[in-house]
Amino acid sequence: MKSLFEEMEVCNERMEIIVSAMSEQEGVTEALKAADQMEWVRRKNNIRNRAEEIILSELVYA
Repeated sequence: MKSLFEEMEVCNERMEIIVSAMSEQEGVTEALKAADQMEWVRRKNNIRNRAEEIILSELVYA
């Protein structure tokens, strides 16, 4: 059985991977951040929320 710390590490690593992949797919780049910060923040928050839901359903609730 994994410790809570190990589970948290797995979740954090998976979160980084998912957020990075979704950001790349959706064009949420540093160029967008420089051009329109509010749009970048809105889209990045949306990506993080969706990634968190994926992790919760795959790793925590499963």
